Amino acid sequence: MFNINLGPAGTGGTSEDGFKLISAAGFNAAEVEFTYGVWMRIDDAKKIGELAKKLKISLSIHAPYFINLASEEKHKVIASKKRILDSCERGNHLNATVVVFHSGFYGKKSKEETYQLIKEEILDLQKTIKAKKWDIDLAPETTGKASQFGDLDENLRLMKETGCKICIDFSHLKARCNGKIDYDEVFGKIKHLKHIHCHFSGIEFTEKGERKHLLTEEKDIKELLSYMKKYHMDATIINESPDPLGDSIKAKKILEKMK
Repeated sequence: MFNINLGPAGTGGTSEDGFKLISAAGFNAAEVEFTYGVWMRIDDAKKIGELAKKLKISLSIHAPYFINLASEEKHKVIASKKRILDSCERGNHLNATVVVFHSGFYGKKSKEETYQLIKEEILDLQKTIKAKKWDIDLAPETTGKASQFGDLDENLRLMKETGCKICIDFSHLKARCNGKIDYDEVFGKIKHLKHIHCHFSGIEFTEKGERKHLLTEEKDIKELLSYMKKYHMDATIINESPDPLGDSIKAKKILEKMK
C-alpha cells in the first residue's frame, strides 16, 4: 500500500474558516499546535472536533515544547505530564489521533537511564488516559539535537515496550545526523508499521543539531515521497515549515504526479 495523507501544522486554530481553507485546498489532515501552551478551551475543542469530522480532516496535536520527562527536578516532570495530559484532554474532544511531544533530555544521565525514566512516565500517562477514557495515543517524536532523547531507535523501542505511537520527524533525523539521512536504513526499520505519523520541512542545523525549520524544497519532498512509495508506506505527513499550507500544497502537487 502507498497511501499518503498530507496537511499543515498550525493553520486552523479555532477558526472555522481556517479548517475550511485546509479542506478546500484538498487536505485530509492537520496538526493543532499547542507548542507554547495548551491555549484551546474545551468548548472550542468540541466545536472544532465536530467541524473537522464533518470536513473529514484527521487531526493530531503537538504538545508544548516545555516537556522533560527525564528531568532530575520532580516538579518539572509533574508539570510536563500535566501539559501532555491537558493536550490529550483537548485531543479527545478534537477527535485527534495522537499527541506528539518531545520526551526529554539526557542531561548527565546515560541514554539507558534516560530511556527508563521516560518509559516509566509514559506508562503512567497511559494509565491516566485509560482511566479518563480518552480516545487518543501518545506519540513521542524523533528530535533534532543529539542532547535530546528521541532518536529513531529509542522511539521504536518505546513503541514496542509501551504500546505508544511515535512521530517520525524526517527533518529532525537529518539534523541529528549533520544532514546525512539514509532513507533506506530508516525505512528498513519502520516498513513493518501499519501507519506512520510524520513531520517534514526544510531544516537549518549546526554540528549540535537542529536550529530552525525552513521552507521545504521540492527536491527534498520528492526524495521523501519516492522512498515512501518504494516501501509502500501508509503515512500522514504534517508540514512544519514557516509556510506549512503553501508547502503542503507543493507536496500535494508532487504526490499527484507520482501517483
